[in-house]
Order: sequence, then C-alpha cells, then structure tokens
Amino acid sequence: MIQETMKLIAKKHKDWVQICMSFGCKKELAEDLTQEMYIKIMLLIEKKGLDIMYNEKEINYYYIFKTLRTLFYDYKRKGKNINLVSIENVKLSINDVNYQEPYDKVQKELSQMFWYDRKVFEIINSGDESIAEFSRKSKIQYYSLYNTYQKVKKKLKKLL
Repeated sequence: MIQETMKLIAKKHKDWVQICMSFGCKKELAEDLTQEMYIKIMLLIEKKGLDIMYNEKEINYYYIFKTLRTLFYDYKRKGKNINLVSIENVKLSINDVNYQEPYDKVQKELSQMFWYDRKVFEIINSGDESIAEFSRKSKIQYYSLYNTYQKVKKKLKKLL
C-alpha cells in the first residue's frame, strides 16, 4: 500500500519540483525539498497511517503543496545556517567515509553507562515514540526522561 502510494506521488515529481520553484527556489533546492517531502510523507504514512489519497487513484495535491511550502519556510527560517554545496564539488565516495570507528565509540560509551540512562536513550532515539508518549506509558515524569535523554545525547556528541 505504501509503495503504491509513493509510486503515484513520484509520478508527479516534475510537478512537485515546479511547485517548489514557484516559491522562488533554484532547481537544486527544489529537488532537495521534493526529496525531503517524499521522506516526510513516507514516514507519516508508515508511522501515523496518513491517508493522502482522495480515492485509490487520486493524490491529495493540497496536502503535498502544504508539505512543500512548510519545508520551504523551514529552509528559509534556517537558511542563514545552511550552506549549499554543489554535488560537482563533492569528491568523496561513500567508501571514503569510515562510519565504523565512531559507531564503535558510541556503542562502547553506551554499554558503560548506567542502565537507566542507556535504556531511556535507546527507547527515545529509536523514534517509535516521543518523550511524551513514553512518559505516559511508563509513568515517569516527562522532564526526568527529557533531561536523561539530553544528558546522554550531549555525552555522545562529545565523543564525535
């Protein structure tokens, strides 16, 4: 079901790029925003059960438009902190980046943490539920979970 919906949305790729360009974006940025929209829609369909179809063959164009516009506004709001790099300037291949060493450092640090801190971080970081949902289910105060998560995240960021 998700794949069919995403295929229908992807068939209108040029339309989505044109919509982004109508906001005043260059083609590269319009393509990036469109890709972000695909990811956002797919996650909403998977996790929240979003129904983006009017019937089995017609896409809700207005929802797509609103998503693209929101992504564009987010980009503009954060735009001063974002530097676009043309793909031609990137000379790294995926094999040039070593992910294993930082991953091992993070896993080692997590294994040495107090079990509660590690478990709270893993549950919240998995993305299956928000801190608020986890707080309601576990009956642990929201701020306790939030502070624990932030503490662990800060500690792990220092490693990297």
